[in-house]
Amino acid sequence: MTEQSAAAAARATVYGYPRQGRNRELKKAVEGYWQGRVDAAALRETAAGLRRTNWRQLADAGIHEVPSGDFSYYDHVLDTSVMVGAVPERHRAAVDADETQGYFAMARGTQDVAPLEMTKWFDTNYHYLVPELGPDTVFAADSTKQVGELTEALVLGLTARPVLLGPVTYLLLAKPAPGVAADFEPLTLLDRLLPVYAEILADLRAAGADWVQLDEPALVQDRTPAELTAVARAYRELGGAADRPKLLVASYFGRLGDALPVLAKAPVDGLALDFTESGAANLESLAAVGGLPGKRLVAGVVDGRNIWINDFEKSLATLGTLLGLAGQVDVSASCSLLHVPLDATAEGDIDPEIVRWLAFARQKSTEIATLARALTEGTAAITAELAANRAALASRAGSALTRDPAVRARAAAVTDADGRRSQPYAVRTAAQRAHLRLPLLPTTTIGSFPQTTELRTARADLRKGRIDTAGYEERIREEIREVVTFQEKTGIDVLVHGEPERNDMVQYFAEQLTGYVATRHGWVQSYGTRYVRPPVLVGDISRPEPMTVRWTSYAQSLTDRPVKGMLTGPVTMLAWSFVRDDQPLGDTARQVALALREEVGDLEAAGTSVIQVDEPALRETLPLRAADHAGYLAWATESFRLTTAGVRPETQIHTHMCYAEFGDIVQAIDDLDADVISLEAARSHMQVAGELAAHGYPREAGPGVYDIHSPRVPSAEEATALLRKGLEAIPAERLWVNPDCGLKTRGWPETRASLENLVTAARAIRTGLAAGGS
Repeated sequence: MTEQSAAAAARATVYGYPRQGRNRELKKAVEGYWQGRVDAAALRETAAGLRRTNWRQLADAGIHEVPSGDFSYYDHVLDTSVMVGAVPERHRAAVDADETQGYFAMARGTQDVAPLEMTKWFDTNYHYLVPELGPDTVFAADSTKQVGELTEALVLGLTARPVLLGPVTYLLLAKPAPGVAADFEPLTLLDRLLPVYAEILADLRAAGADWVQLDEPALVQDRTPAELTAVARAYRELGGAADRPKLLVASYFGRLGDALPVLAKAPVDGLALDFTESGAANLESLAAVGGLPGKRLVAGVVDGRNIWINDFEKSLATLGTLLGLAGQVDVSASCSLLHVPLDATAEGDIDPEIVRWLAFARQKSTEIATLARALTEGTAAITAELAANRAALASRAGSALTRDPAVRARAAAVTDADGRRSQPYAVRTAAQRAHLRLPLLPTTTIGSFPQTTELRTARADLRKGRIDTAGYEERIREEIREVVTFQEKTGIDVLVHGEPERNDMVQYFAEQLTGYVATRHGWVQSYGTRYVRPPVLVGDISRPEPMTVRWTSYAQSLTDRPVKGMLTGPVTMLAWSFVRDDQPLGDTARQVALALREEVGDLEAAGTSVIQVDEPALRETLPLRAADHAGYLAWATESFRLTTAGVRPETQIHTHMCYAEFGDIVQAIDDLDADVISLEAARSHMQVAGELAAHGYPREAGPGVYDIHSPRVPSAEEATALLRKGLEAIPAERLWVNPDCGLKTRGWPETRASLENLVTAARAIRTGLAAGGS
């Protein structure tokens, strides 16, 4: 595209922006509030300052229309529940007494009240809080947050577009409230919810909103005819309101499919669609329905989920085609920039050649503005930017950093036999029971123990040169001794070393594998105040030397009980990294699996009898369309088996998964051929145990009885009740007792009390079974 061809000036915009601040100021303020060091007023002031900074950064980058309302203290789905008055009855008193404390009680729970369930946001590593609804739910509009944040942006002289989670997606993400029949469908509440949305939209219009964005990402999943009818009804009613702003319905994370013609016909003013590789089919589908004549199209041509620079020429070609399909074409990322770090220029430790290839949120904002300028003024207006873009793309494509012939040859030589254990499960389990001699209902933890202030200080001191390596390693040994001693004293059967040396379950390994690059400031929100730094997969993967054997062996030297070796599996190593986009994911997974297979072999050779390979992202990475499931699950399960299949029959292989909907991947869990799986189950009241039983899952399983994402301490009676519920689905000889997840983010006092109660519950059930009871 060389000449101006747009009917109107293209606007640059984004759906959302990272919330945390350059130095994670939001995390510090929220956690300070929880600890009583920061009051509500100071927390609000910090949040307002971060919003101002974000908007100004976007405006300075050339973004014409900034999002408002996308900011959240904890989670935007929780914010939506507050906005529509869907507060669970058990939290009502706390919310009425103090809105801020009540909000966090819904997110984290209190000692007396359980929080909302948490699960993954579509196929990302972001977690949302699941709305709890029932036939008696009464909705009520509360537009305070949305109107307030819009007003803040308008006062700065900015053009702002409020962002709301759409009503259909909100209901599709919800679940029946406790005590409500399991077959209750929250979408039946749509007609009750729509007037609330209409009221909020009217409030925003009155406050100065010209456009409002309604996010409907659930529509990129397979939807039934009844659900699509609900979509049509929802937007016919909202679009027909007299006092509404203009409505932009946004979808992302893939192709819109059958929902596209429904929305194209709806009385809304614009659509926002994904036109990156994952949503490329949207272009053909849009042409098939006759485009959006007279309407606005926000084209997501910059990848909002990965960190590689945009290919300007490819994006401009797509935008040029779209100009003939809509009345107005604007430019954006494919989704909210919440899913990428803030600023690549802060990464001074990364090879400058690689930094040229990276675009974090600030760089993506500039890319979007550049493309919008080219769309309006022609490519001659961005001649320098195009040249720099071509050079950076060529640098990456030709770099020796991306390819290792030895790694590729090894991956090509893999056979089917490499992914099969030497003996079937029935033979292995007999050998393992004879070797490990564990009691009925064996107890264990998932891996990590609390990362204390002393540990974090020691890590920082080592990095800054205040202590030497010997001093740091002695601190690690002290921590391992304390963790092992505590577990023995508490009565846990299969121990862990606590992972005090690990900064993150993916980054720790990435820093020791070739082909990965770790960031210093690349924080991305996972949930609440939990931020991670996903490493970047730059090139082919290999393992120069053992990564975990030393500390696992040290822990084993302190006890006669088995100590688990702890690894992160190949799928999760990809899912929680920024992956290569220049080769199939399955090829990268095979490379990672082969590197981890070496580590598994070294652990076994060092005497480790129980090895856990965590795959919490197996369900998370499942494609959103059913037609794409089989291909993904084939390479995902193969990579796990390739990692673990080389061990002897008596070596017990565990895996772990958490915070996802497991029902639709139970066959894949079976296909992993792990000997034991531990799963999140406490917040979902043992739902997964029933799903395993319904499938006929034949191996051992540990559905969690301790929700580690809440600071509350579950009583022994609670753990006992959950175990009894688990026993209704899983025979005692195949049931393990464990928390939902690792304990890294918890404090020692609550961890001690919770694990002691967990062991007490296991012993009580064990005693009852021995006596012939329950």
